Amino acid sequence: MDELESYVAREIPHMRRFARSLCGSADEGDDLVQDALERAWRKRDSWRREGSVRGWLFRILYRVFLNSRRKAKPVLADTDPEIMADPVHERLPPQEARLAADDVLRGLASLPDDQRAAVLLVALEGVSYDEAAVVLDVPIGTLRSRLFRGREALRQMVSDAERMPARETADRRTTTRLRRVK
Repeated sequence: MDELESYVAREIPHMRRFARSLCGSADEGDDLVQDALERAWRKRDSWRREGSVRGWLFRILYRVFLNSRRKAKPVLADTDPEIMADPVHERLPPQEARLAADDVLRGLASLPDDQRAAVLLVALEGVSYDEAAVVLDVPIGTLRSRLFRGREALRQMVSDAERMPARETADRRTTTRLRRVK
């Protein structure tokens, strides 16, 4: 196993999480990772050994995502709850944590692709602003702007979801959303 191959193997879990979050589906995310790994292997000579392998792979993955992007928004039904693991919500009862995760997933799915990618890279993957800007091929100011707009949109959506009034179910009875009572 050569040096690049071992580096790439260590990054696959990170690629899968980023791809699944971008696509909103485990199956589509795994397909995206496979396509990105194939492209990376074909273009392995383009890695200059200066930057991080993760940044190089994320950039390839994001380019493959953009090239294959359909007009439809991501489907949330197949999203693995572990993708959105959040230490803050681990202290909540499982039902509340799931509601909070669902709100965030719906919010992420409704963000434009460029904002979603920026938020996922920085918040979920822990990539630095500089590296995220390189991955997304944008100036650092543009990345910061996308992060700000994406985070604000998510805050607003989650806040709106928490204040959501009773809603009708399929059999026309009204139910209220579970709320945390202190």
